Amino acid sequence: MSLPHAILTALLEKPSSGLELARRFDRSIRYFWSATHQQIYRELGRLEDAGLIRALPAAQPARGQRKEYEVLPAGRAELVAWVAATEDPKPIRDPLLLRLRAAAVVGTDGLAAELRRHLELHERQLAQYAEIERRDFPPGRGADEDRLRHLVLRAGIELETFWAQWLGEAVAEVEEMGRS
Repeated sequence: MSLPHAILTALLEKPSSGLELARRFDRSIRYFWSATHQQIYRELGRLEDAGLIRALPAAQPARGQRKEYEVLPAGRAELVAWVAATEDPKPIRDPLLLRLRAAAVVGTDGLAAELRRHLELHERQLAQYAEIERRDFPPGRGADEDRLRHLVLRAGIELETFWAQWLGEAVAEVEEMGRS
């Protein structure tokens, strides 16, 4: 149920066409909620059918012209209700953790390389988040919406920091087991 809410959020930030929305997802929202362009376009149709968004009237009608969407009052009300709703944390479902558990039974051949690969990916993501923070959230920038967006980014930074640290320990542990 979160993709429609991610789209409503993005459209409330700035009315956009489907293509612009997909590009904005690729630049920011994808870091914490991924969606393909096809999923975004499909969801735009559902939101429009549900009366939560509408296509803005075109300045000059033309065939194949892209639609720009805005959120209607019912869409804003839906988003307000969703923000206030309760939701339990989702259980972790990570194939890498399952691989570690399986390695306890079948051995660790090839596991250290995969752990190092994951470590590199998380370190790269952490560096990207740090750059976004440096660029977009300089000291003293304190509008409420910026503070909340920064909190989302900080969550990503903290998660990537955790994974990088944990994976470093996991690599060391698996490599030590291989020497024993």
